[in-house]
Amino acid sequence: MSFKILIIEDSADIREGVVEILGLAGYTVFSASNGKMGLELAKVQLPDLILCDVMMPEMDGYGVLFMLGKSADTANIPFIFLTAKAERIDLRKAMEMGADDYLTKPFDDVELLNAIESRLKKKKQQKEFYSKGLDELSNIVARTDGLNELKRVIRERKIRFFKKNQVIYYEGDRGNGLYVVLSGKIKTSKLADDGRELITGLHIADQYLGIQALLAGEAYSETASALEDSQLCLIPKEQLQEMLNLYPEVTDSFIKLMAGQIRESEERLLQLAYYSVRKKMADAILKLYRQSDSPNEGVRISREDLAALAGMATETVSRTLSDFRNEGLIEKNGSVITVLDLQRLVKMKN
Repeated sequence: MSFKILIIEDSADIREGVVEILGLAGYTVFSASNGKMGLELAKVQLPDLILCDVMMPEMDGYGVLFMLGKSADTANIPFIFLTAKAERIDLRKAMEMGADDYLTKPFDDVELLNAIESRLKKKKQQKEFYSKGLDELSNIVARTDGLNELKRVIRERKIRFFKKNQVIYYEGDRGNGLYVVLSGKIKTSKLADDGRELITGLHIADQYLGIQALLAGEAYSETASALEDSQLCLIPKEQLQEMLNLYPEVTDSFIKLMAGQIRESEERLLQLAYYSVRKKMADAILKLYRQSDSPNEGVRISREDLAALAGMATETVSRTLSDFRNEGLIEKNGSVITVLDLQRLVKMKN
């Protein structure tokens, strides 16, 4: 069965060129010359993927994406923006609205086909991750009538893919929902007055981002970004708030989760204030080791991120890692750190 692709583009040359390329590649292709026509076509054909220009008459690409997200039938269709604008603010807006990827014009045949194949492959993986990452949330509501409501939210959710170093949200942005980490590793961080970054937390599969902003109705208090290629899903604020209002037991459980995060943050502040340099470094390495899927193969982290995690200057990180390596505690190969003597590191940290 051939995949169905919808191209929405007001430039006839680009639109016809894409239709020809995709047709030769074996895809079934539909096309529209403006956003309004494209939206109607998407509702009728329910394509497997949509390519959409940003600046168009009738309705721009942002409007198309917004309207698609309002219908359960079209909300989860992979969406790739075609844009001539490469400015960061435009790309950030596109990804924040839920776009899966973007192609900057002009693009060649290989770029186009690779982007499409990548998104279709990840859409298939979405089914495999359908129940992953929400086990803890399911357990929270399993004892209440909120389970059916949660299932409805899950059915409507969309998995988002974040590349390494890509920002998920910035400190000061308004909280728009609860992020659930499905795979990969996410860091939350704050900037000190002197511009240095401090990592406030590391989040792996089955953990949550934005609980405090969601419950308090406040802006995000830190910036979240991907330490490695990661997959997350966003449960929209309105949907989750509805469930929280209906089932007080669920709200209570989230408050307990938030309290645990606050307690961990307080302990971390004490460590940063009173730990020695060696103790801070041992603690940071152990955090990475314990959260790794394959710790014996080493953990990968840049010197800058390690400094932000340990609350140290990068020069101090380099000296301390060199000392640890000379003492036989670790092995370092580029950005990969392998723990050689776990017992001594634990003893040092404690």
